[in-house]
Amino acid sequence: MALETLKDVGATPFVGVDHEANTITFKIQDGPIKEHGLNGCQLDEMVRQAVTIIRGLNKKFPCRENSLAITKFEEGLLWLDARTKDRKFRGVEGKSEQ
Repeated sequence: MALETLKDVGATPFVGVDHEANTITFKIQDGPIKEHGLNGCQLDEMVRQAVTIIRGLNKKFPCRENSLAITKFEEGLLWLDARTKDRKFRGVEGKSEQ
């Protein structure tokens, strides 16, 4: 693996990791899960993988900018989670409704 940036990234059914080529691929969810079934990963999974990579880089090359990027990505995940909770509360999570 080139820079070991993916050493802590694990493959899942919709996330492919090639450690030899130092690449990661995502199959994105196509349509709401309740309407189309689970057929890909959500945006938050991509963000979590990005945080894992940045954390690995920050261990090797620590800097304020990496730490801030991690914090902002984590903040974004909190907002995505809040959105999901709101959609569940309103009964529209997993549907093509606002």
